[in-house]
Amino acid sequence: MAERRFPRRVFEDGEEPDPRFSLANERTFLAWIRTSLAFTAGGVALEALAVPLQDTLRLIAALVLVAIGLALPVHAWIDWARSERAIRAGRPLPSPVAILPVAVGVVLAGGLIAVALLIGADR
Repeated sequence: MAERRFPRRVFEDGEEPDPRFSLANERTFLAWIRTSLAFTAGGVALEALAVPLQDTLRLIAALVLVAIGLALPVHAWIDWARSERAIRAGRPLPSPVAILPVAVGVVLAGGLIAVALLIGADR
């Protein structure tokens, strides 16, 4: 059966786990995808709507949000595969690698928006 499942690299080793664990891993993957959509939509909305912010800072903040939104599906896929392999092998789950970059990106975008608001308020 392993030869028919994609990605083969994930399913070729280990034992079939309790379905609840694989389904929980899949729900985590889908949560990252929803988060990615939210970041992308936030970045698009920030740039598309008539938000009264300094143009350059608004654009940079929007690009940061969209970049995070584009990177998260890649992270979600890698994290899902790493976790599924660990589950199948009976090993502890690996740490997610995108937590710090996402947090830094959110702080950066928020900081840019805050500065843009302060600059806009002075006009």
